[in-house]
Order: sequence, then structure tokens, then C-alpha cells
Amino acid sequence: MPEYKAPLRDISFVMNEVLEAEKLFQTLPGYEEATTDLMNAIVEEGAKFSEGVLSPINQSGDEEGCTWSEGGVTTPTGFKEAYQQYVENGWPALSADVEHGGQGMPSALGIVINEMAGSANWAWLMYPGLSHGAVKTIEEHGTPEQKETYLTRLVSGEWTGTMCLTESHCGSDLGLLRTKAEPQADGSYAITGQKIFISAGEHDMTDNIVHIVLARLPDAPEGTKGISLFIVPKVNVNEDGSLGERNGVHCASIEHKMGIHGNATAVLNFDGARGYLIGPENRGLNCMFTFMNTARVGTAAQGLAHMELSFQGALAYAKERLAMRSLTGPKNPDGPADPIIVHPDVRRMLLTQKAFAEGSRAMLYFLAMQGDVVDKGSEEEAKAADDLMSLLTPIAKAFMTEVGFEAANHGVQVYGGHGFIKEWGMEQIVRDCRIAMLYEGTTGIQAMDLIGRKVIGSGGKLLVQFTAMIDELCEANTNEEDKVFLDVLKAKKDEWLGVSMQIGEAAMENPDEAGAAAVDYLMYSGYITVAYFWARMAIVARQKIAEANGDTSFYEAKLMTAKFYFERLLPRTESLKTTMVAGADSLMQMPEELFAI
Repeated sequence: MPEYKAPLRDISFVMNEVLEAEKLFQTLPGYEEATTDLMNAIVEEGAKFSEGVLSPINQSGDEEGCTWSEGGVTTPTGFKEAYQQYVENGWPALSADVEHGGQGMPSALGIVINEMAGSANWAWLMYPGLSHGAVKTIEEHGTPEQKETYLTRLVSGEWTGTMCLTESHCGSDLGLLRTKAEPQADGSYAITGQKIFISAGEHDMTDNIVHIVLARLPDAPEGTKGISLFIVPKVNVNEDGSLGERNGVHCASIEHKMGIHGNATAVLNFDGARGYLIGPENRGLNCMFTFMNTARVGTAAQGLAHMELSFQGALAYAKERLAMRSLTGPKNPDGPADPIIVHPDVRRMLLTQKAFAEGSRAMLYFLAMQGDVVDKGSEEEAKAADDLMSLLTPIAKAFMTEVGFEAANHGVQVYGGHGFIKEWGMEQIVRDCRIAMLYEGTTGIQAMDLIGRKVIGSGGKLLVQFTAMIDELCEANTNEEDKVFLDVLKAKKDEWLGVSMQIGEAAMENPDEAGAAAVDYLMYSGYITVAYFWARMAIVARQKIAEANGDTSFYEAKLMTAKFYFERLLPRTESLKTTMVAGADSLMQMPEELFAI
């Protein structure tokens, strides 16, 4: 397994030089203490924890996995102790509201910490990771009593949280769910049903787990309009805050999965479990979107984490592994062969990993900072930031997990046959990251959300808001060296608007046109969005070189990687454009009975 090393220089570059985080946070009430020096210190401590505590138990956690018994689930060796250290160091409370025991730091800083922890050990991070969504949901929709009972302990990490949506007969179509919620005389509800695929649904790290559960009230309307949301603790909480008797929720089994073996994916049976309504009746799906949107940004971080870890492993191997000679003559004349990093095809794979990881990092941090503006900005600022997040969240979630899987596969390929062998750890990255394209709505569902609701549904307004940022970048930077990137970016932006209109018009005649184009459209949008962030990074890097400002080699590498992205990866939009405007006929004209073996 690659020995994870936090990319502190690149994290600092994105946060401090490109996105100018301190400048933003000084304008947001409550975040004034988030100075560059303080944030750097926090990130450095997070790096030490990720490198020294989480990374060493990543591969062993995969090999050992979780163990189910009637008494519960035992996590892999070292996981519980790592969690205790995580809580003692105050990491769960970093970005939480001070009112409930949090440290009040920006959510963007929490994303940075999660990226490092997830790159070091994604299966472990999922245990505390889902608690953030539970906290957000209770903060936004809970009653004062619910906040008092649950938030402080979730924020501190004393308890963890989950989201319980999926049932065996329905995945993303939540309108089909059957879990019932019967009103009780004391104002609680008896929750009965079974939920599957519940990440971190049962474990031995904490004394209580707070499940956020979707269920139906009696006589609720059919479909998604009849779903309500409930808090269902694993262990009931007494009025004085102490733990009472075990609630009627039990782990029937844990799934035997392709990857993330260190995390328990539970089947949970709710047998008249005591639950508490959160938010209005029959509006549970609306409330749950608070959790789901938080989780989607977190899943985008998973894509980034696996890009980074696979790149680090592939890079170290490519520098050490000797095989054949360079096409332009020996580069290691005293050795029997050259290191494989001299070969163009190996560099193609390494640069693809590097360009995706660094471009995705800029996009993810930008998205997280928009979330902070939504929370703390003025009404006008919050509305603009929320609109940006509406457009970019499905792109980030789907695009970053798709190219994260590509990057992980490149890592195996760089190792050759050794990449297929478990002891090297590269195949684990592929197995662990495959689920990310399914979590929180598959790529296809994210794509339909993007093209259907966010682009066509807004009449193009959300897209135009983002493309206006591209125009502003191009107009503000007229240096000839910058125009190498900006002219291409501007042309792609114009094309993006044009094909969006073309698909929208076709969908007005035949809705299948939107479905047929959706995934290609999302990937196309993702390449252009990341190109925007690469252009921003290239501009800053060139300016720093011109100023002779410090680490010239770092900035030169940025410019070279930007060049690679624009010349080798952004052109993928050409084939995507061709396929997404090809129409629905070739997909839909074949009768169902002709799909035969």
C-alpha cells in the first residue's frame, strides 16, 4: 500500500494563493479567526494524524475487515483506537457551530482535513464522515429539544450518525420505500422496516449511533410526497441525557463488498424502534437533501482521495522500477535499464492522475467555500453561492468519482503485473473507489439532475451564472501567455452554452433526448469546469514565476501540468460533444424483446 504523504504544498497553493481563503473568510461573520497561519497550522496537524495514524492501518483494515456477531460489529484492529485519538484531538468539532460545542471553523477547512484523512484511509473516515450530514440535518430541521439531545454529542464525536434511505426493493427511487412510522401516545413514532447499504450502520467505536431514517406515516400520500424523516438512536436517550435501554434497531448482517472492507455496510432491521419526527410531515425527502448534498460533496472528496493516493503510489514506483531504455537514449547508463518514468506512456498515466487530482482539488475547495458563503454570507451572496453549488455539486460528485476511478486504474497499470497483486495495495484503491460512482446517486442520476433540473429546469440561468465567471477570468487576464489557456477556455464555454441549448430544444420535443445525452453532457461539463480551475492555477503560477516568488519549480510544474490538461484531457470534450448530440434514436429504437441472448 502506498505510504500516504499529505500534499501540503498543493493544498496551501489552492487555498491560499488561488482561492485566497483568508480574504474570503474575513468577510464572513464568525470566520474572522480563520487566518492563513491558523489554517496552515490546523492542516499540518491533520496531515500528521492522517500520515501517522490512519495510513498505517489502511491495508491491514482492508485485509482484516469488519466482523459481525449477534452482539454487534467489531471494526479492524486499530480503527477504534484511531477514532478515540481523533475525538480527543477535537477533529469532529472543527467545522461545527460553537453553540453546540464546535470550533466554528469554515466547512472548507473541514473538507481539507477529510481529503487527507480519506486519502490515508477512506474506510475509516466513513465512520465519522457521515456524522457531518447528520449534524447539518439536525441543525437545519431539528427542534430545540432534538438539538439539545443529539447535537453536542454528535459534534464532539461521542456519538456518530448515519443516513438510512435504501431498501432492498428500491434504490434511488425512494418513492417506493415501505418503512412505516406509527404515531405513539408519547409523541414518538414506532419505526418498522428494513434498510440496506447503511455505511457505518453498526460498529464498536461509540456507545450510540444516531440514525436519520426515511419512513412513511399512516395514510401518507404515495411516492416521494409521502415520505417523512425521523431520528432513530441505536440506544434510547433518557431525559437527563444519559443512555437508556437498547432501541429496536438491530444489525441483521453486514455486506460482503468489493472494497472498503474496513467499513461496516449494514443491513438494519427496525422493529418498532422509537423514532422522532424531524421537520414537517411528508417533507422528509426535502429535509434529507440537506444530508444528501453534504454527502455528495463528501463523495466528490472520495474521488479526489483515490486520485491522490494512486498517483503517489504510481509516482514512487515509476521512479524506482527499472525496465527498458528510453527511446532517446539511456537515462540511467550505469544501471541495467532506465526507470520507467522516462517512457512517454508511463508519463501519460502519471500526468493524467496528477492533472485530475490537482484540478479536482481546486474545484472541491471552491465548492466547499461556496458552502461557507451560503452559511455566513449576506442574503444576496448566499443566493449566488447556493446557485453555484446547485450547478456544480452534481458535476463534482459524478465527474470526480468517474475520473477518480480512471486514475486508480492508471495506478495499477503503472505497476504492471505487480499492480494486480494485493501486497502492493494498488488494487485496493481500485476496489475502494468503485463505490463512489454509486453513492448518493449514480453518475446517471447526477447527470439527469444536472441537465434536467439545473440546466434545462432553470432555463439555463444557473449555467450562465458560472460561464459568466469564465468570461470574467478571460477579461481580467490579457497577458499573451495566459491567453494560451484562456482562448481555448472561452471557446469551450461558448460551445457549452450552444450544445446546452441544442439539447434543451431537442428535449422539449422528446424528453428521452435529455436522458440520452445526460452522462456525456455531465462529463463534458466536468472537463470544462476543471479547465476553468486549471486556467486560474496557471495564471497564478505564471505570476509567481514572474515575481520570482519562492518555489519556482513548483509553479513551473503547475504550468506544465496545465498545458498537459488543456492539450491531452480537455480535447475529450470533442468526442463527448459528438455523442451527446447524436440523439436518442440509436439508444431507444431497439424493441425490448430484441435485447436477447
